[in-house]
Formats: sequence, C-alpha cells, structure tokens
Amino acid sequence: MADILQIIKNLEDEKMKDYTFKVPQDIVFGVGTLKRLPELLEKSGSKKMMVVSDRGLEKLGVVQKVLDIVEAEGIETVSFLDILPNPTVDMVDAATKVYKESGATSIVALGGGSPMDVAKAVGVLARYGGSITEYEGAHLVPGPIEPIIAIPTTAGTGSEVTAFSVITDTSRNYKLTVFSYELLPKYALLDPEMIMSVPPMVAASCGIDALIHAWEAYTSLGASPFSDAMAEKAMELIGGNIRRFVANRKDEEAACAMMSGSMFAGIAFAWARLGNVHAMSHPVSAFFGVQHGVANSILLPVIVEYNALADHGRYEKIYNYISEDKEPVKDFKPEMLVAEIKKLNASLGIPKTLSEVGVTEDKIPQMAADAMKSGNIAANPRQTTLKDVEMLYRKAL
Repeated sequence: MADILQIIKNLEDEKMKDYTFKVPQDIVFGVGTLKRLPELLEKSGSKKMMVVSDRGLEKLGVVQKVLDIVEAEGIETVSFLDILPNPTVDMVDAATKVYKESGATSIVALGGGSPMDVAKAVGVLARYGGSITEYEGAHLVPGPIEPIIAIPTTAGTGSEVTAFSVITDTSRNYKLTVFSYELLPKYALLDPEMIMSVPPMVAASCGIDALIHAWEAYTSLGASPFSDAMAEKAMELIGGNIRRFVANRKDEEAACAMMSGSMFAGIAFAWARLGNVHAMSHPVSAFFGVQHGVANSILLPVIVEYNALADHGRYEKIYNYISEDKEPVKDFKPEMLVAEIKKLNASLGIPKTLSEVGVTEDKIPQMAADAMKSGNIAANPRQTTLKDVEMLYRKAL
C-alpha cells in the first residue's frame, strides 16, 4: 500500500506526459528454472535448437548442462560457441551460416550480452537475409524474427528483455545498434543459479552496468511512469545487493535480487532509452576493446557531475538507493552522488580512469564523433554537443 501511495505522490509531483508500453514476452524466473527449457522449446514448436554461447561457458560445463537437459527430452541441438566480447559482423555471419545449414528452428542465447546480441542478429538474418549492417538504426527489421529463448548467465546487460542488438563493425571501428521490438526474445528464462559462479570482477562490472541501465533510464528525457517504476525497483534491488553479491556470489538471496534488478533495468531502458554514459562507452569498447561494464563504470561519475545541472530531484532518490547508509539523506547536494558512485566503484575494484584501461587521447575526436551518432545522446537529460563529449572523455582519462 505504501508503494502505491508513493507512486501516486510521484505522479502528482511531476507533470504527466503521454507514453506507451508493452512487455510482449514470457519471463520465467526462479532458482532451478533452467530445467523448464524443454517446455519452452516445445511451446515454440521447435524440434531443433541452436545454442549461441562462448567457450568460457563451455569450459565451465554450462553449455553441456543446457544441452543435456534439452537432449534428454528428444530435442536436437547444434551449437555456435565462437562468441567473444564486443561481437563482430563476421561472428554474426558465421553463426547465421551454422543456423541455416543445421536446419534449427529456434535459438537459445546463453550467456551475457554478447551471445544475446549475436542471437538477435542471427534471428534477423536467418529470416530476412543480407548483412546485419543493413538493419542498423531504428525499426528496420521488417517483421518477426526466429524465436529466441534468452538465458542470462550474468546480472548486467538485461539483453533478455531489450529490443537492441549491438554489433561491432571492425571495418569502421564502430559499434552499430539495431533497434526493433521484433528483437525481443520470445522467452526470458532467469535462473539465479546461472550467475552464482561468475568471477568477482565480472559480477562487479556487470552489476554496475545493470545499475547504470536503470539510472540512465530514470533520468532519461524518455522516462515515463512505467519505466520509472521498473528503474526504481531495479535500483533498489541492485543498490542494496551489489556489494554483498560481489563479496559472495553463492549468496542466493543476493543473486536473486541482482538477476531481478538487471531484468527490471532492461525493461526500463528498452522503453526510456539511456544517455551519455552508454553513448560514450560504446566507442571506448570499439576502439580499445574495454569491457562494456567497465567503460560505463569509469564514465559514470564524470557524466553524473555533468548532468547535475539538469537534475530535478532524482539524484537524491538515486543516492538513497545506492548508499550504504540506510537512513534517507539530509541536505542532499549532487556532488554527494558523484562521491558515492566513486566510492562504490572503488569498493568493487573498478578502475578510476580510462587511461588505466588503455584509452589514449588521440582517439578522442573519433570516439566523440561516433558517440554523437547514438540515439542515447538525444535522451540524455542535459543537452550535449560534440565539444561537450570531447571534454567529458578528456575528463575521464
């Protein structure tokens, strides 16, 4: 009841604007729900699936675990496991070739954001052909794609519930984005057991990435009461559990909170978009191969400080979600939020500067130009020019 009253108060405090939303997929959550995968494949009408994953999960036995569950029910399988971080156009083409030649009729995306990005792209090309570069931009996918069941093994990307696929075009050193609600996986299967064996640095960088998804959706110019509800719940769950989860990934309660929070954050930004952090982090990854969550985390304090001029009370709410202090803050000032995120990054072992992860100043003009191509710049709460982006990169070096 208190939550409902708070939502009503929030709506009274802010001018209501028009918005639309839908959640056109089935989300299955719970410890041990991986065993329901054959049931979901059967609902999809699939007799042969292709797993899109990576060699790391193969070595850990995660891929084989999935294959065993499915094959025990008489469903044929084929695998494409050559996915690397920041997946490329060539990887998409290779995976599409395997899918079409195998006769598979559905895709299981197993892993973090990279396998899911590739799976979505394969779903498009297997149905409509061509190169994924032809679908770059918004709403260029002509219709439904091949059915996808997304099984995240990190609590970070939220890709299981988003309408985006981000693929690196190495010919341009550019991370292109395909945006279409046709990309939403048919099913999202969230089993917290799948994230309880990740290394601490992966848990940290992915967890901060999920937090930033919620954060940027919450402060986005595209935010709505629907996306706000998702973003606030995400920040509550992640802010209250990320330190605990990184410290002990076997903590089931914390794992459940992180996986749920990541999913809520994904739904939030699927409808509200993001902001400068994500617009600027993609070129960092494209040019220097920096892990996406790490790039986001380093950029966050700089951009939070920059956006402070456009804040209208939301920074204080975010501070209360991520602060270790359980009592609501008094006499809040925006610089307190900047200090708190720096403190959180440090506690999780996140590098402080872009220089520490190999970024060099000579690439800033090119990175800034690429960042300005992102639709997330327009959603950022403070208007941003090319010169602003260059300044922010230099400040983060």
